[in-house]
Amino acid sequence: MNLHQFRFVQEAVRRNLNLTETARILHTSQPGVSKAIIELEEELGVEIFARHGKRLKRVTEPGEHVLKSIEIIMREVGNLRRIGEQFSAQDSGTLSIATTHTQARYVLPVPVAKLREAFPKVNVSLHQGSPDQVARMLIDEVAEIGIATESLTHYEELVTLPCYEWQHMLVLPLDHPLAKHETITLEDLAEQPLITYHPSFTGRTKIDQAFAAKRLQPRIALEAIDSDVIKTYVRLGLGVGIVAEMALKDDGTNADLVALPAGQLFGVNVARVAFKRSAYLRNFVYKFAELLSDKLDRTQIVRAMSSRHGDFEL
Repeated sequence: MNLHQFRFVQEAVRRNLNLTETARILHTSQPGVSKAIIELEEELGVEIFARHGKRLKRVTEPGEHVLKSIEIIMREVGNLRRIGEQFSAQDSGTLSIATTHTQARYVLPVPVAKLREAFPKVNVSLHQGSPDQVARMLIDEVAEIGIATESLTHYEELVTLPCYEWQHMLVLPLDHPLAKHETITLEDLAEQPLITYHPSFTGRTKIDQAFAAKRLQPRIALEAIDSDVIKTYVRLGLGVGIVAEMALKDDGTNADLVALPAGQLFGVNVARVAFKRSAYLRNFVYKFAELLSDKLDRTQIVRAMSSRHGDFEL
């Protein structure tokens, strides 16, 4: 059996079983269409069409089932063609990125701008969610590349590589008592209301682990997924903020806050870039990964994608 036979059967049904019209639409001969359909029936061992002489009269019951399968096959053939058209155009198309709010807001703007400069025909689609949602979007092929700190290494379907290291920062109002301390301990923080990320976002796991290791119970006054929201509530005096360092760019917008490094308290975090295992990556996907970090290059990514191991370290 072959695609020509499937196409002839499908078109014959569309043309009300008129083989002459079917042949005209498909730019072939009526005897050729008839012969191909008969050969398919013989191979399958069922009659797709009931006949009166040489004329097709109706679709048989087994023929209805055959037609459903043919529709699925031809639809997927069409999908294959579209995939080929899309991915053969290496310098154009859409780059779909799955990431968290912090990455989208503070890390990706410059790499995205540089990618658009290098590939002006490429459109960028940003999908924001929790780290687990980022992973799921990659697995479901909603996105081609994912960036997050938490969770990505937990999925066997993904290949992940380290992108960059970062630490948390303490954020306080200028007049806060802790702002004058030379050193701040976890014990100091445990006495304060804290404003930080939701447990599934932006290195929150490291924060919780640090307090647990000291047998301390932090007073979490407010949780959010947005660093700007955390800073807003710090300004209102609701507590001490704990945010990712990339959320504190030196652009003058944080001049009313004191920002103190907290790597010595919570350790170092690693943001990771992820791809679905065995995925086909276009040129601009590799380029975008390289723009994210000088630790990433195409050769390294290709090697990782072909490896049996899913996660790689710095």
